[in-house]
Amino acid sequence: MDLEGFARRKILEGYDHQEIIKELKQAIKEFKDWSEERNEEFSKAVLDEVITSESYKKIKDTFLRRLLGYPTAEVKMGEFGVGSRGEGDFFVHRKIADILGSMGEVIGPQQQDDAGVVKGSGRYLTVSIDGMHSRLSEFPFLAGFHVARAALRDVYVMGSKPVALISDLHLGDDGDIGKLLDFTAGVSTISELTGVPTVAGSTLRIGGDMVFGDRLVAAVGAVGTSSERPKARKNAEESDVILITEGKGGGTITTIAIYNGYFDTIKVTLNVEFMKACETIMQKGHMQSIHAMTDVTNGGLRGDAIEISRTSKKKLIFYEEMLNKFVNPEVMKMLKDLNIDPLGISTDSLLLILPEKEVEDVKKCLNEVTKTYEIGRVESGKGVKILGEGETELKPLFREAPYTKIKKIIGEKTPQNVEKMKENIEKAKKEAVEKKKEIIKFIGGGSFD
Repeated sequence: MDLEGFARRKILEGYDHQEIIKELKQAIKEFKDWSEERNEEFSKAVLDEVITSESYKKIKDTFLRRLLGYPTAEVKMGEFGVGSRGEGDFFVHRKIADILGSMGEVIGPQQQDDAGVVKGSGRYLTVSIDGMHSRLSEFPFLAGFHVARAALRDVYVMGSKPVALISDLHLGDDGDIGKLLDFTAGVSTISELTGVPTVAGSTLRIGGDMVFGDRLVAAVGAVGTSSERPKARKNAEESDVILITEGKGGGTITTIAIYNGYFDTIKVTLNVEFMKACETIMQKGHMQSIHAMTDVTNGGLRGDAIEISRTSKKKLIFYEEMLNKFVNPEVMKMLKDLNIDPLGISTDSLLLILPEKEVEDVKKCLNEVTKTYEIGRVESGKGVKILGEGETELKPLFREAPYTKIKKIIGEKTPQNVEKMKENIEKAKKEAVEKKKEIIKFIGGGSFD
């Protein structure tokens, strides 16, 4: 329960202050066994702080008003599918990349790749961060386990050797501290299984005193190093072959299993095969022959393939008969039972794009650790095609394939007013960029270099 947000909305809607206090008190009773006096005092304090903070809109200093305010797109996260790994999400991430710009990094936000890469002292430094699956708040060990794996995967697919993990946890005011400990145990399990230490982190409450409840929100970051250029998506070349390892799933598959009652399938996801596969490639000297790598997560193979095509400016061709084979049989059975498109969700497979002459050696190497399949090739052109009895186009969807009852209710269709939404988001982005420039000018200058 976001008390601050609740009070602010009520103020903006013109509610009487006494009515707001009354509703705040009622909401607080749902979470706190406080005396009537303390509840009253706290509710008044919440309202007073919100009223005071909102008063910035009346100050005469236009610089401060601009600093404290934010550009409004009048588009909500949920309605535009942000975080749902589809076209809406990808669009917003491109706007974020526009704000960040480029500062000479090797791989930066503009490429929309798995991780960022900079070069220094003759080596490449790879950095990634992943947020835990939002539906795993009540299952913190699995949340920590799978998000730590995700961060490591993003470093590995840049051809980089992970050297450290970092963890950031935010738990609601009413959350049991055991959640923090269990999440940390999940992260630490991956650390010990892979030999990559977790070296730092942060632990805070969501919204401090202003948000009640026991929701857990967390992220894990990873850092790696390499002596050779990253295996970025843009490096895919015409006539390359596409390999993929068996997809046993991670946070998304675990969520599907939990919320649809397929609890035994969770066990399938408990592995570090992806990391072992990448380590084997490195140790046997095959990494330098691979052009591009990714983990199949962002909207599934559908989302990743479309992003690879856009970034590399090449056409990707997939063989229909192979697309039904690379997902683990137990996971695939669950997906079929629930009518979930396996091409539209994260399977956590390792996808490799490499020259045809290297394929057999790399497949042999990977098969020592996990099953590996040749599922397609790269050609000149654009877009993503599936070859079966005919040729069909693999089109982007506005959201990833719906995989819980709630997601199915929300659906995956593109909103009718999507173009207007995009215009508003673009306008808000431009305002954010102008604000950034104004603050830089106020502080005085730019880089220390």
